[in-house]
Amino acid sequence: MEFSYMTRQENIKRLKDEGLDLLVIGGGITGAGVAVQAVASGIKTGLIEMQDFAEGTSSRSTKLVHGGLRYLKTFDVEVVSDTVKERAVVQGIAPHIPRPFPMLLPIYDDPSSTFNMFSLKVAMDLYDRLAGVDGTKYANYTIDREEVVQREPNINQENLLGAGVYLDYVNNDSRLVIENIKEANDLGGIIANRVKAVSAIYDSDGIINGVIAEDGLTKEKFEIRAKLVINTTGPWVDKAFELDENKSKIPVMRPTKGIHLVVDEKRLSIPQPTYFDSGMGDGRMIFVVPREGKTYFGTTDTDYHGDYRHPRVEREDVDYLLKALNKHFPKAGLSLNDIEASWAGLRPLIAGNSSSDYNGGGANTGKVSEESFTYLIETVDSFNENKATREDVEQAISQLKTARMETNLKPSQVSRGSSLDVGADRLLTLSGGKITDYRKMAAGALKLIRKMLKDYFNVDSKQIDSKKLQVSGGHFDATNVEDTIEFYKTITMEKGIPEKRALDLANRFGSNTPRVISYAKKLKAGNSTLDLAERLSLYYSIQEEMTLTPVDYLLRRTNHILFHADKINNISEAIVGEMAKILEWSDEQKEKMSEQLDQVISETELNYLKESKQKQLIG
Repeated sequence: MEFSYMTRQENIKRLKDEGLDLLVIGGGITGAGVAVQAVASGIKTGLIEMQDFAEGTSSRSTKLVHGGLRYLKTFDVEVVSDTVKERAVVQGIAPHIPRPFPMLLPIYDDPSSTFNMFSLKVAMDLYDRLAGVDGTKYANYTIDREEVVQREPNINQENLLGAGVYLDYVNNDSRLVIENIKEANDLGGIIANRVKAVSAIYDSDGIINGVIAEDGLTKEKFEIRAKLVINTTGPWVDKAFELDENKSKIPVMRPTKGIHLVVDEKRLSIPQPTYFDSGMGDGRMIFVVPREGKTYFGTTDTDYHGDYRHPRVEREDVDYLLKALNKHFPKAGLSLNDIEASWAGLRPLIAGNSSSDYNGGGANTGKVSEESFTYLIETVDSFNENKATREDVEQAISQLKTARMETNLKPSQVSRGSSLDVGADRLLTLSGGKITDYRKMAAGALKLIRKMLKDYFNVDSKQIDSKKLQVSGGHFDATNVEDTIEFYKTITMEKGIPEKRALDLANRFGSNTPRVISYAKKLKAGNSTLDLAERLSLYYSIQEEMTLTPVDYLLRRTNHILFHADKINNISEAIVGEMAKILEWSDEQKEKMSEQLDQVISETELNYLKESKQKQLIG
């Protein structure tokens, strides 16, 4: 279904002219999840995003839908249980996006290690039971030191004991957002990117009933009226737009910054995602993930007070990650000049909440008493032998006695838990959480939204099972992903597209692949240097994914800037040229878009840091 620049213009007109039941402010994963469920429930819904969809936090994650094995170290069984179950739900509603890719967790003889071989096996067994994968091909297992070295010859072998292997999922965060957005559009949502909520509108009783919005392209300001407004702006929830603080109930956010760096697999080659202690004595763990011929790693976790719209990778961030990587892969000898791409993002953490960090950081760093720990292990062993129930395990957890608790939380210790609040002005605010939880967070919000619409406005809506609400591109059997993708690859190859490129399209677009390749008959023959696969992808993205700029396409609709930095210069000019023709840009617009793209690529490549270092060496 069309979702283009023209759709955006039509939707802005509709937002001006038509009253809504619900206005969603924020087009990241949280807002996208709320919108698709609301529209499916029969609620007249609009969504506005001040940037591009997923441009903020939701395109800057570690790009995993992970189950949080580390939470079991701090005995957050409920968190793990919820996370792994929700991960399976996300895989079911977007089967073309999250993909299983077992994680390797090496163990060292080091007193500061998060796990030893014994505690890791206990944790993995419980993890598998909670995830429902015990006895399947994805069940965990341990390997000895020799096999770890065989798998990863470059890994640090000093004091290496072995490793555990357990199920985790790789993800394409920005694709997950746009597929939810597209499904909401297909179902009747009124959606526009680059529209900012500037201030709230209140009725005579002080109840919010809309916003003043600004079109980011034309700078026109206009009113949007809605019975209910929900703020899903992530790190911006307490800064999103002008509010009456006496009426609005919004959690205070404490965002932290995380960065990731990308190198070519020739510089650091690993066979599977790997997860290990940072070795910096800070309680953090580092992910290293192979992807599309590259290897990326992260993340840092530092308090952030800068520009929310433009967090940047700083030299101390790079130094931290390179030190951690080179310690664990000493033969790699990575340096700043090896970094081909990078990204920095903010985590929407809620201040003052001391429960476990949903991103895997240390939560309760207090010491557990030996007696309590022994009792818990015995109960878990009995649980794994079917001699104890989950309730027994939870009771053992509740009886844990800690010797101390830190009163000053580090950034990695702030909760990743979510919050749903309603102010005296009826503004709803859904904040916190993480990508894995987005569907569940939205379902909780929808339950309240439906009740408020009925109670205050006598508006009926239908209850849906959001666990079965598949998103755009995901309309196929989630238990038969490999065969389905193979089919879409085959029909794409029939258009004369090489196998590897056909597979790329099938993986990216899922059940929308036939629509993508149908554009072949609409493409005009010309002297484009782009291959057919890229032209089809670009044309579809412009017409059906509200792609407005080259950066939208190359960074968020695809991951070309991040994982194909060595090829980006060969296609960037052609991408700008094709978009200029399709969107009928003036020469001035085309030049502006080209400059914007060059600036983003340069920043992603960290040229500002590399040039600074070069100047220091010369000086």
